[in-house]
Amino acid sequence: MPIIPSTFGAPFFLRNGHVQTILPVLLPRRVRTTFVRERLELPDGDFLDLDWLRRGASRLAILAHGLEGSSTQTYIRGMAAALATAGWDVLAWNFRGCSGEPNRLPRAYHSGETEDLRAVIARATAEYPALALAGFSLGGNVVLKYVGEAQPHPSIRAVVAICAPIDLAACARKLDQNHSNRIYLHRFLVSLVEKIEAKATLFPDIVDANGARRMCSFQQFDDRYTGPMHGFRDADDYWTRSSARQFLPNITVPTLLLQPRNDPFLAPEAYPWPEAEANPHLFLEAPASGGHVGFLDLRHGLQPWSERRTAEFLTAHA
Repeated sequence: MPIIPSTFGAPFFLRNGHVQTILPVLLPRRVRTTFVRERLELPDGDFLDLDWLRRGASRLAILAHGLEGSSTQTYIRGMAAALATAGWDVLAWNFRGCSGEPNRLPRAYHSGETEDLRAVIARATAEYPALALAGFSLGGNVVLKYVGEAQPHPSIRAVVAICAPIDLAACARKLDQNHSNRIYLHRFLVSLVEKIEAKATLFPDIVDANGARRMCSFQQFDDRYTGPMHGFRDADDYWTRSSARQFLPNITVPTLLLQPRNDPFLAPEAYPWPEAEANPHLFLEAPASGGHVGFLDLRHGLQPWSERRTAEFLTAHA
């Protein structure tokens, strides 16, 4: 029954989920992490930009960012630095269109896109015999779906997913409908719509951005864009087929899922208690606090506890 009592504890003034979520954005750490970029060409004519942190280790951790994130995010750079200190080389890959340069095709990325991750893993195995995966938020759903939907590459030793919306429909509706989440929803939609408008300029016969700025929910955006652009019927079809929770019983490598119980992005359906009880390879750790990719305890300044916990878990199972 790998449901783990969490060692994370926030000071009383940091126990609110919104405070834990927003404070790391308002008070970003200075993380000195120098990546070396490589462009990975894909079979469909598109590309992924890979950012490497090499220190001569024999094992590699692959990091997947969240919705509208990139390798420049503090949580990615901080995790890369923590893992490098723990004896890992690191590869932070940018989803299509997230590296600072538009991707070449009308399509982009989505919460269930595992073929691109397979391409990244194939590239990494050319140099490293042992790999680990760590994903944040949307990236957490991607890595969980990857290791559960089919047998993963044999080089994969361990996985960590942090604040993963493993039931996409429930989590999208929580963001759409909860008034307290409007600030996050607005921020995501502004970024997503800007990219759609850029796509419409490049592909005017394929992408129609008319009315996109009037959208006010993930349901609307995914119905009109994310779903159809990536081969799904609509938002509900996209959410149903891409949610990682249905694949958790099939996971066969040590996998840690960190899901704070006060994460404002996560609905109750994102806490897979029965699956963790039934699968000896799935470790669910759900601290009372932590927010969304927050985990500030101030024991090491602004370094989040999740970095230390991830390094500990991956190193123990690599």
